[in-house]
Order: sequence, then C-alpha cells, then structure tokens
Amino acid sequence: MDLTLQPTKLAGSVAVPPSKSAAHRAIISAALAEGTSRIAHVDLSSDIRATIGACRALGVKIQADGDALIVNGGRLALTGEPIDCAESGSTLRFFIPIACVLDGEKTFTGRGRLPQRPVDAYLHIFDTQGLRYTCPPGASLPLTISGVISPGEFHVDGRVSSQFVTGLLFALPLLEGDSRIIVTGGFESRGYVDLTADILRRFGIDITAEGDTFIIPGNQKYKPRDITVEGDYSQAAFFLVAGAISGGIRVEGLDAHSLQPDRVIVDILKRMGADISEEGGALVSRPARLHGEVIDVSQCPDLVPPLAIAAAFAEGQTHITGAARLRIKESDRLHALAQNLTALGIRAEELPDGLIIHGGQPTGGSVDSFGDHRIAMAFSVAAAGASDPVKICGADCVDKSYPAFYQDYVALGGKII
Repeated sequence: MDLTLQPTKLAGSVAVPPSKSAAHRAIISAALAEGTSRIAHVDLSSDIRATIGACRALGVKIQADGDALIVNGGRLALTGEPIDCAESGSTLRFFIPIACVLDGEKTFTGRGRLPQRPVDAYLHIFDTQGLRYTCPPGASLPLTISGVISPGEFHVDGRVSSQFVTGLLFALPLLEGDSRIIVTGGFESRGYVDLTADILRRFGIDITAEGDTFIIPGNQKYKPRDITVEGDYSQAAFFLVAGAISGGIRVEGLDAHSLQPDRVIVDILKRMGADISEEGGALVSRPARLHGEVIDVSQCPDLVPPLAIAAAFAEGQTHITGAARLRIKESDRLHALAQNLTALGIRAEELPDGLIIHGGQPTGGSVDSFGDHRIAMAFSVAAAGASDPVKICGADCVDKSYPAFYQDYVALGGKII
C-alpha cells in the first residue's frame, strides 16, 4: 500500500500503543508459567502475533479477551508444527533456546529479511554442547535443531544483539542445573536485558546480575501473573519528534519510571533543543528550534529513524554513531534513511556505523519504506513538515508494530491524499 501525505500541522493528544518489547516478554513468561495469566493492554501487531503463534506451536493455549490475552501456560510440548516467526527477530531469538529445553526436533521458519538475521550466538552453543542443527548456506532459516541444551556457562558477544541474552534468560531457569551468562565484547542494548530480568522476576524467576554476568539458578518455576503492558517509548518517539517540528503533541500512556531503553528519547531531544515537559502524567512536546548533536545510539538503536527526522529539521549537523546493527534489521536502516532523506532534499552521509545528517527543510518526493515499519513511520512524520507532499511506498508495513499508526496520524490532523 502506497500513501501520499500532505504537509500539515500535527497537533493534539495521542495514546501510544503498548510496548512491543514488554508484551513479547510478558506473553512468553506467562506461557512458561503453569496456570492462567492475563496480559492486558496488548496490541496485536504482526510481531506479537508471531510470538503468540510460537507459544501455540509449543502447546500453549492463548485466547483474546478484548485487548487482553488469557494465557494458559506450562507443560510445554513440541506439537510437530514449525515455529513460524514471520518477520520477528525477537520471536526467533527468544524461542530458539526455549524450544531447546524440549527434547526432539524443532524447526524455525520466517520470511522477509528474517532468514538473513544472524543466530550465530546460538549455533556456537549448539556446537559446544553437541546439539545437531541444519540451516541453508548463508542463511539462518529454516533452522532445524535436535537435542536439549544443558546448564552451564554461556559466553555471549553483546555487540550483535541483546536478544540472545534474553532468550537464554527465558530458558535457563527451567534446566536442572545452575547457569551463568557472561556477556563479552561490549554490551549494547543492555537496557532490554534489564527489562527482561524485571519481567522474569515478576513471574517468580530468580536472576542475579553482577556487572555483565547473569547468575541463573536451575529448577525454577514460572508463576502465573496478571500484567498490564505499559506504553511504548519506541513508538512515542515518533510523536515527540512530530510535536517538536510541527504543531505540538501530548503523548499519553507512558510510565515515567519505565525500564524501556528508548525512554532516553526525551533526554536526547531536549539536548537537541526540544521543548518537552511532563504534564498531568503525559509528555507534551511543543514546537521548538532544534539543533544538531552527536548522538551515540548503541543502547537505543530503534530510536535512529525518528532521530534522523529530527536531525533533518534541525539547524546544523547531526552525527549518529553506534548504529552498525541497524544494517541487519527489517531493512538496512542506515541505507534506507540516507536514501530517503536524500530523496527529500536533505544531505545525508551514510557511515559504516551511523549517519551524518545536515539539517534543513525537507522537500516533497517519493520514499521507500523498504518494508520496514520504523522507516514508514519516520517519513510519515517528515511528510507533515515537508514543503510538498511525500509519497511513502509500502506504508502498510507499519502493521509489524503499530497497526493503528495511520489512524492516530489522521486523528492528529495528518492528511492522506
């Protein structure tokens, strides 16, 4: 689906959707708990649907109740169905070690760019522990694994993805012996692992963190819990940027004390000159003159698309660093951002691990979403402040994380021609 968006002022109030990161973790924890849990405030984006499907492929019963999920967990079993992760990297990387708690053959599938996203951290563990696996040359999927992982000491390179650490944190408490995860080589996106550990503790799991080492006792049992998923700072970032470059937006539904790493968007935008304040439990972003900054995103890579748009409207030069991992997301996000900014008349230099963006006034034009939800949302925000209409090719990819994005966009005054 292609959409053409007309320049306009975005203004008003928006309630952001629930955190996709927190929802993944809560649903999986509930699936591992023996008993019934209720996970409230869930948005059934395609990524979350992939996680629900993976739970069902392991014998877990899940039913929708309005915007909540009723999860009857525990007693995991291989059903013989492939675990289809669709395009969700989180689903794939979280469920590989969980499935490997169970004896027997399990097959993971996916589509889009997911088969190209690396799972080498797990393959190294399989090689070390003697699990058998097959996957195509030069690709991760389909991946078929036979055997059961054993407790012990796991060394994980923290520079590729923190999702490998999270996947192990889900699985290792279920093993008979104690385990340790030692993160090596740096620890990017550490906050996402802290979010995992917090949710696991809420489901009764004991985890101790000592620097970059996690100690996980074995023979633990997940306990069912009722959880309400908090609002998503990753999605709020687009509206906070929109408020700064457009007519002012009130963003509701966020937890000021959240452990979500992307909560740092508020501080980064303020450094760029944004006028953001907390009022009545909401964040209000008002029009402001932004200026360029040097921004290290190694701990918050998902913020690069909205930050790139803020940089496009800012005075001077913005240098985004620590973003090499964005080349293996749903798209090569550094390339996608540089190409699309250039298409809108903004000078953008693509670096191996980042971008240099020379701010100004985006023009109209045509941009490609590259099938990437965050690219589509970013350039929808840019379109509101552009000098002429912007056509976004493949805009329907927002379903991956925010199915109602364009409904909220129009409610704020966005105009789709």
